[in-house]
Amino acid sequence: MFLRKALDMPGADDALPGRKEPLATAETHFISGHALKGPYPKGLEQAVFGLGCFWGAEKLFWQIDGVHVTAVGYAAGITPNPTYEEVCTGLTAHNEVVLVVYDRAKVPFETLLKTFWEGHNPTQGMRQGNDAGTQYRSGIYVSSKAQRKVAEDTKAMYAASLKEGGYGAITTEIVDAGEFFFAEDYHQQYLAKNPAGYCGLGGTGVSCPIGANIGADA
Repeated sequence: MFLRKALDMPGADDALPGRKEPLATAETHFISGHALKGPYPKGLEQAVFGLGCFWGAEKLFWQIDGVHVTAVGYAAGITPNPTYEEVCTGLTAHNEVVLVVYDRAKVPFETLLKTFWEGHNPTQGMRQGNDAGTQYRSGIYVSSKAQRKVAEDTKAMYAASLKEGGYGAITTEIVDAGEFFFAEDYHQQYLAKNPAGYCGLGGTGVSCPIGANIGADA
């Protein structure tokens, strides 16, 4: 029964109630020292990705030149201010995600998408490797029409490459970014604090053929 619930998205009537108060979390990024929750420098953009366990997912992005700050949290769900334990029940509808705050002049959105697509297997539905549950689904949570277009374009490009590589259809959801809830302090930059910690991510080994003309306006 628990497994079934964990793999099925709950409706509003089934979701956990959550709470009004945000969870306590870190004030600064463990590596850069930048403000985790902002305010961020003027002109920076934001992107939100879900690609499996957010510990390893965050590490993929904080290593990119031009990324100002990363944070892990919960998005695309129903329950307000959910805890990690609540998200793991499958009864909040949230995904484990990474918030990426970046300088578009140094790193275009297309580069982040290439990292996203190649950093996991986007054909697995409600799981990533051995991690099964709704919080491990593949997702891109867009904040503009330009981001949506680039996400959809690169999805189509990568789908063709994956098909040639023998993989099935992409299951990644591309939806408007809702509210981002910061995860608990101990989750933030987890693999920097715990270098030998668990990372369940694994890509397909198929390169994403993103061209320089894709994402010029995102």
